[in-house]
Amino acid sequence: MALVTTKEMFDKAYKGGYAIGAFNVNNMEIVQGITEAAMEENAPLILQVSAGARKYAKHIYLVKLVEAAIADTNLPIALHLDHGADFEICKACIDGGFTSVMIDGSHHSFEDNIALTKQVVEYAHAHGVTVEGELGQLAGIEDDVNVAQHSYTDPAQVEEFVSKTGVDSLAIAIGTSHGAFKFKPGQKPELRFDILEEVSRRLPGFPIVLHGASSVIPEFVEKVNKYGGNMPDAIGIPEEMLRQAAQSSVCKINIDSDLRLAMTAAIREHFALHPADFDPRQYLTPARAAIKDMVKRKLVNVLGCSGKA
Repeated sequence: MALVTTKEMFDKAYKGGYAIGAFNVNNMEIVQGITEAAMEENAPLILQVSAGARKYAKHIYLVKLVEAAIADTNLPIALHLDHGADFEICKACIDGGFTSVMIDGSHHSFEDNIALTKQVVEYAHAHGVTVEGELGQLAGIEDDVNVAQHSYTDPAQVEEFVSKTGVDSLAIAIGTSHGAFKFKPGQKPELRFDILEEVSRRLPGFPIVLHGASSVIPEFVEKVNKYGGNMPDAIGIPEEMLRQAAQSSVCKINIDSDLRLAMTAAIREHFALHPADFDPRQYLTPARAAIKDMVKRKLVNVLGCSGKA
């Protein structure tokens, strides 16, 4: 099986009332942990790469790792650019083998966002690649994304944006947040399902995307701190809220921080128990296993895409 686009995935997800997990990848162990979980659950996957990941691991290495994962698992996998900042990076990823790209023009004016997104769509569609756009902005920090406060998506703009750009999916801002520190202790996480419902009414059958949707699983934070970390209390997006979103028009849910926390917690624990170890295979093996277990939890309990490959 070769890399696939997100089009057929999203068509099935929308009709089936589930979402596809879009997991950020940076190295071999992360790719293996995610894909081994998906293989056991027979789940479709989106493996996505940020600008920071491309700088860290190099484009070609990440593409080949994902191609190896397909050969190993025979799963339908889309390779997606997360938060493409401009036409040039989207073009480089399209030319370099990606099957899906996101152009994030949300920091521009509405008119400039349309113009930039349309430019990417025209090039991508000519090369058989699907495109995700964004309206509204999520607060938080993750890689090259740094936004001080939420700017919720205006449902009145979505029809014009989609029709004028030709995008294949739309990321909206309804209260999720980038990074691990989404809400302060005592602050109640809330997602604006009223916005999601209105967007869905205006775009019937159209796939919606949620960014910043890690749950900041408490046991990982506790383990990081138990073994020498100093992470403040953090509250992520409750999994029951994400389940509700996945059962509606949300067809893609992005998960990154939970991957990082699972991996870091396992590595810290290993070094605390085996301080003399210096073989990367010894501490990356439990890290990979922790990622696998976390991803299986998401596939089954949150996304609902287990058995849908």
